[in-house]
Amino acid sequence: MSVPLLKIGVVLSTMAMITNWMSQTLPSLVGLNTTNLLVASGGKADRSTGVLPANPEESWQVYSSAQDTEGRCVCTVVAPQQTMCSRDARTKQLRQLLEKVQNMTQSIQVLDQRTQRDLQYVERMEVQLKGLETKFKQVEENHKQNIARQYKAIKAKMEELRPLIPVLEEYKADAKLVLQFKEEIQNLTSVLNELQEEIGAYDYEELQNRVSNLEERLRACMQKLACGKLTGISDPITIKTSGSRFGSWMTDPLAPEDDTRVWYMDGYHNNRFVREYMSIYDFMNSDNFTSHRLPHPWSGTGQVVYNGSIYFNKFQSHTIIKFDFKTSVISKSRQLDYAGYNNMYHYSWGGHSDIDLMVDEGGLWAVYATNQNAGNIVISKLNPSTLQIIKSWTTNHPKRSAGEAFMICGTLYVTNGYSGGTKVYYAFSTNSSTYEYIDIPFQNKYSHISMLDYNPKDRALYAWNNGHQVLYNVTLFHVIRSEQEQ
Repeated sequence: MSVPLLKIGVVLSTMAMITNWMSQTLPSLVGLNTTNLLVASGGKADRSTGVLPANPEESWQVYSSAQDTEGRCVCTVVAPQQTMCSRDARTKQLRQLLEKVQNMTQSIQVLDQRTQRDLQYVERMEVQLKGLETKFKQVEENHKQNIARQYKAIKAKMEELRPLIPVLEEYKADAKLVLQFKEEIQNLTSVLNELQEEIGAYDYEELQNRVSNLEERLRACMQKLACGKLTGISDPITIKTSGSRFGSWMTDPLAPEDDTRVWYMDGYHNNRFVREYMSIYDFMNSDNFTSHRLPHPWSGTGQVVYNGSIYFNKFQSHTIIKFDFKTSVISKSRQLDYAGYNNMYHYSWGGHSDIDLMVDEGGLWAVYATNQNAGNIVISKLNPSTLQIIKSWTTNHPKRSAGEAFMICGTLYVTNGYSGGTKVYYAFSTNSSTYEYIDIPFQNKYSHISMLDYNPKDRALYAWNNGHQVLYNVTLFHVIRSEQEQ
């Protein structure tokens, strides 16, 4: 029991004892006796408890004493006549007792006020304790919920990392292969050093063959290093803000190292002017450009510049055109048989995006849909010179459900949308003719992507995002395999 509650109990007990003492002792102290008064009323006797003096005119009459509803002592007293001598001894005693009673009453009132304050304090403390108890329960429940969420997050992360375990094992073997190359180069270097000292000690042709063989193997190894599986996409880097909501921009992946020209195409139809900026710096900081007029307007935003030529889909047709910038003439055109066009099988954002041309480490690709494949995506490898289809793959992914798509190392990656929250969630490998569902976050900074293409030279994704030209760096996981494993 708390201290305030103990105080309340003590005060109430004291008040009861004082009240009992006053009711029993006060009459005898003033010379009064308790008698039973019989009052005749209607021939019957009524019995009531009272205190009568021997001579009612000479002294006080105390009928009763009790407690009121607030716990205070109440005495019923009848004063004597005013003619009584004020110097009577019993009168003095009574006055003294009355003074004591008044003092005691005041003390009791003070105690009562303190008791009321303590009671209010206890009630407030009770409310606070109940509030604390509720908060503790909430904290306990939130703690359990946080633990459950953390557990789910850790479990999900483990599920993501588990497929990487066998890949890491392969990576160890690949590291051994690279170490083997390093040892062979060191051995060959030492042989060449010795050969400088002793000309003729080795057969020159045999040594040349060894160098050529090693060079081919290293070139093949570097080619394998260029490709890998997409595992991450960086935050966007905004290069420029220009143009309308839809468009495309790109660089030539086969251009020489000193050729950093940027090609810019605003809109997705009824336009045939291509801007050429001399460098990425000019593109970012000036409006100095050369304008090229195409012989036909383009359709969609799936154009690519590849080895000095632009490849685009002719508006309202399934014709692919190769236009040479140097000669300003059409060097080749060909129809893409059965491919949907004119907004038949577009990406989910629309914009006549039926045929999407792409470039990766393996060359030129066309991504589209056909009635024969029920509107699902078809991937075709094209010959850059003749535009003939080398090989095609059919997928089970509806073209209209795709936000955008791009090719990396022979694998088509598809986003789940073009606005709001976006991620890469579907991948089809032309190397194995298999598909899988993945989950690679992708920040859609300006909320509307109408173009997304991969450049193998820059290892970056070029995007047109609601009038902003944006770059994304990509992370590829490389696996090197020896010739015996292939």
